[in-house]
Amino acid sequence: MNTDNSKEGDSASVCANCGKEGNSVNNMCNKCNMVKYCNAACKKKHRSKHKKECEEHVRLAAEKHDVELFKQPPPQFEDCPICFLRMPSLRTGYKYQTCCGKRICNGCIHAPLYDNQGNIVDNKKCAFCRTPAPYTEKEAIERREKKRMEANDPIAIFNLGVYHRDGRYGYPQDYNKALELWHRAAELGHTEAYCCIGYAYLQGRGGVEIDKNKAIHYYELAAMKGNVNARYNLGLQEAKSGNMDRALKHFMIAARSGDADSVEAIQEMYTDAHATKEDYTKALQLYQEYLGEIKSKQRDEAAAANDDYRYY
Repeated sequence: MNTDNSKEGDSASVCANCGKEGNSVNNMCNKCNMVKYCNAACKKKHRSKHKKECEEHVRLAAEKHDVELFKQPPPQFEDCPICFLRMPSLRTGYKYQTCCGKRICNGCIHAPLYDNQGNIVDNKKCAFCRTPAPYTEKEAIERREKKRMEANDPIAIFNLGVYHRDGRYGYPQDYNKALELWHRAAELGHTEAYCCIGYAYLQGRGGVEIDKNKAIHYYELAAMKGNVNARYNLGLQEAKSGNMDRALKHFMIAARSGDADSVEAIQEMYTDAHATKEDYTKALQLYQEYLGEIKSKQRDEAAAANDDYRYY
């Protein structure tokens, strides 16, 4: 029996059990969200008739979701706008420029700047837009807060949320304000904001109650957009729940995206007989493919000169 009670061109809802119509018919099936009832009694009475179709819909929806979830996502960041190489996923492999809002790899930031005569010149300017570097951290924060916020820069919005979470740079500690800013940054495409929201629900921070399902939801949103930390955390959660096959899939995707911790996690799974030797070998190969896309002499020189420039 088809219990789809929607009618084309008709905004009124119809109770799947008794056929009553009207806007008051708004008691939705909690599992599939496909049918409506006029009250809890009708929902309970219709449960046995609707059960098979409901379970099938939930199963198909879960399969469709997993197809999207376990696709290899695009890189988390755009390529470096100067050298055009893939941007490292490791946080120390790039810098955010408060002047122009660009992420620039540390190889390009560290590289010397030459004039037309081949002489090294003062390089205390943005490697992309050539704006002089801020004299103080306060000046840099001022740029983030005002100029970049006015430009709806999701990185600046996210950073401001971090300052409110930690009570840094003169901002009052306010986790609720941090969550508000992270939601705004996430809507603009900032994947780490999704991670922070997920962590808040996982730990019960910022006035929200612990809700593992919501935490997983936000981690998944971040992971599907390429965030390797979210992908790794999903793998950990699946492993804790005993879902080793799903954990392995998450760790494999993260390994291809440059997460060394996920490679180690697969090694541990192999040691504990939850993954095969072929799985571990594949993880190493995927990670090497990633390294081949990000490595350069310029980045190696930067990393050798300063540990803060390490990019893998």
